[in-house]
Formats: sequence, C-alpha cells, structure tokens
Amino acid sequence: MGIQERKERERERRRQQIIVAAKRVFSEKGFTRTTMEDIAKEAELSPGTLYLYFKNKDELYASLSLRILQYLIIRLEHVNGNASLDANQKIDALVDAMFDVYEFDPLVIINMFHLQSSETLKNLSPQLLAEIEALSRKSLGLIAKIFEMGIEEGVFLDRHPFAMADIFWALFSGVILWESSKKIMDEKKDYLKQTLRVSFDIFKKGIQREDY
Repeated sequence: MGIQERKERERERRRQQIIVAAKRVFSEKGFTRTTMEDIAKEAELSPGTLYLYFKNKDELYASLSLRILQYLIIRLEHVNGNASLDANQKIDALVDAMFDVYEFDPLVIINMFHLQSSETLKNLSPQLLAEIEALSRKSLGLIAKIFEMGIEEGVFLDRHPFAMADIFWALFSGVILWESSKKIMDEKKDYLKQTLRVSFDIFKKGIQREDY
C-alpha cells in the first residue's frame, strides 16, 4: 500500500468517525441545538479538525443521507435484477425494499426528507450536493425502471415512468414525515407502517390498467 493510499484510507476513517459522532449528537439534541463543538467533543477531535472534513453543520447533517441513498440503490438494483418477478411482483418487492430502507435507519431517513424540503441544500459544497443529486437521480431511475416494465407489459397505465417514480417517492416521504410529526405530539400514535401499507396498496391499484 502506497503512502497516498494510506492517507486516503485514514482520511475516510476519520470522516466516518465524525459522521458516527454527529449522528449520536443529532439524535440526542436535534439539529438546531447541536453545535460543531458538541460533535467534535463526541468524536474526541478538535473543532478545527471537523472543518477540515465538513465546511459547516449543514454539510455534516446532509452527509448522513449518503449512506441511506447508497443502501436504497443496492435494494433497488436487487429488485430490478430479479428476472423471476413480473411487474406486479416487482412493485410488491419495491414496497418491501422501501420498508427495509426505512428500518435500516429511521432517524436518518426522516432527517433526509426534512433536508429535501429545507434551505439547508443551499449551504452545501458543490461536491456534496452533486453527490446527493447523483444518488437521488439514480434511485429514481431504478424506481422508474420498474414502472416502465409494467407499462411495457401492459399491466400499468401508460404514463411517464419518471412521473410515477416521483409520485411514489413523494408518497413514501410524505407519509413518513406526517406520521413522524404526529408521533412527536403523541407517542401512542405510531401508525407509520399501517399507513404506508394502505398508501402503497392504493397507489398500486391506481396505476393498474382497467383491462388487465
């Protein structure tokens, strides 16, 4: 292993160390009350070291989304790659994948959806923003591919598959944000999974061709 490669590995190890610490602090204190100093203390690093890897708290917060998006892509590629499934079965597999992605890290995925609807994106470095956009675009493309298959098979309505993917994603994110906000007001109101199941079922029925 060369010197440059060792340096890159060490840099990535330190970056992951900071991200893990940030997740802990954001979980305990929330985004607003968390400071870079809090995260540095949790990571056992100096605040100055954090700024070598992330230009501000917004960028660190947004970086938590990358792992979720990468995992989402892995699950979607698995669904698309399963040649034994027809279009309807792939929709069911897609729904299972979305539940799996949510269970992978509920807090981070909720934060990611808040990020999408906030001004935080404007404070990110061009490199991080481009990475998030590329992963998001790839995810939607993989979802759209499933709908495209259903359209070609004559199972789904002949609508633009990327529009269908956008609606599916908006449904997923909207229900999660709405149900999580209800749970904040009343912890007994934990109907996320039931509501998602109903939402996805209605969506699936809505895109079916009447003559199928």
